[in-house]
Amino acid sequence: MRATDALGRRGEELAAAHLNDLGLVILERNYRSRAGELDIIARDGDVLVICEVKTRSTEHFGHPLAAVDHRKLRRMRRVALDWVSERGVRPGSIRFDVIGILDGASGSLTLEHLRGVD
Repeated sequence: MRATDALGRRGEELAAAHLNDLGLVILERNYRSRAGELDIIARDGDVLVICEVKTRSTEHFGHPLAAVDHRKLRRMRRVALDWVSERGVRPGSIRFDVIGILDGASGSLTLEHLRGVD
């Protein structure tokens, strides 16, 4: 496994644990459709939460949250509609969240969670 894949996997594990700690129920991870992939799909009450996780070891290429732009959000929306249609789910609403994780070389870990990203 490449180091970047392992870092991404570790970030997704931390993000899922964070969401669980907040009381969200993880419904699915790494869902794929023709339109793309969703990292974490969760439920927060009657709200379906689609969560993108970005993990970086440095800010050399920018902050992890900066990696999610309008183009990425559009793709997340398309994939979310695929998931809802495929699963026959009728959520009260859908929220798009982004979790950015900076995993520094010194072992320090910073997690930022943006809720309701447009």
